[in-house]
Amino acid sequence: MAGTVRQGLSAAWPICLGYFPIGLSLGVLAQKVGLAPWQMAAMSILVFAGGSQFIAVAMLGVAASPVAIVSTVFMVNLRHLLMSSALSVHFPGVSRRFLALFAYGLTDESFAVNLTRFSQGGWHRYSALTLNHAANTTWIVSTVAGVYLGQLVPPGAAGVDYALTGMFICLLVFQLRGPIFTITALIAAACSLMAYLWLPGNAYVIVASCCAATAGLVLKRTLLKREVPA
Repeated sequence: MAGTVRQGLSAAWPICLGYFPIGLSLGVLAQKVGLAPWQMAAMSILVFAGGSQFIAVAMLGVAASPVAIVSTVFMVNLRHLLMSSALSVHFPGVSRRFLALFAYGLTDESFAVNLTRFSQGGWHRYSALTLNHAANTTWIVSTVAGVYLGQLVPPGAAGVDYALTGMFICLLVFQLRGPIFTITALIAAACSLMAYLWLPGNAYVIVASCCAATAGLVLKRTLLKREVPA
């Protein structure tokens, strides 16, 4: 058991190293929209999804409704269903208690590392569990520390008010890996603008997400059909 734990920690440290500055940034931004340390801790414990938490903080900052926030975060996190399904083949006959504990700590980064290690062989499920929760612990600690750090940073200092916008622009740029992604992003922007002008409240976020995701899926399937010979 000790060997599998050490193996998991050895694989986890690069993820933890990357999580810490991002978690600090999220904590600082959360403090600027009024979240207390215990609220940030609760969010990180219950959600544990960096992109979704940034979205939730941004929506809290514009006083979005709870329904809009929960719906948006839920849709963003639906990708975890696919990641969990891909890893499930490596846990035959494992108890539901273990699966629940493992699934709780699953993120994009831990999924990528675990999938690679399982594919290479010799990767124990307790090593995978250790990796997940080492990253989880780092994330919780860093986000809460960021809230305390944010109390020392005056509003507007060093462009902190623009940090959230800059973060999302950066995330968007990294997602533009081809024409389909670019077209989907443009559709999302157009739908968001039109829905913002026509719909009350923050419903435009959900409408734009659904329309763009649907359009992107249809576009991808259409292009794949054209590539397959009759």
